Amino acid sequence: MNIADAAALAERLRAERKRIVLANGCFDLLHVGHVRYLEAARRLGDVLFVGVNDDAAVARLKGPGRPLMPVGERVEILRALRAVDHVVVFAEDTADGLVAALRPHVHAKGTDYAPDAVPEAASVRAHGGRVAVVGDPKDHSTRDLIARVLERFR
Repeated sequence: MNIADAAALAERLRAERKRIVLANGCFDLLHVGHVRYLEAARRLGDVLFVGVNDDAAVARLKGPGRPLMPVGERVEILRALRAVDHVVVFAEDTADGLVAALRPHVHAKGTDYAPDAVPEAASVRAHGGRVAVVGDPKDHSTRDLIARVLERFR
């Protein structure tokens, strides 16, 4: 789903008095921490939109060799998760533009963030939403999985 379609859908859902939650990330090599984050985010509302950074943004944010999986595959995997209602690809390094377009009631971030350190916090509040930090402790990361695989299969 593109941002314009997602914004139109969010507007319809808001008119139906649905509570909209937005989560976002790269989701490059999905792991259990991602699943727990998205399940916790989904419990905060009626509809969960998941914003996914496009390939160019992942390369800028994560560095050389990333993403491991192209955005189309990352979207397909996310759409298969029960907790996820809609997936939106965006090109920016932060989800500020996506927040402005969707105007979620809640913007959920993982536990690697403190509420005041969420990059989109000002945008969320400017549109009347709130930030929630959810999921399990940050004991899982794609970077650590990559390192473990490389170490074991050298």
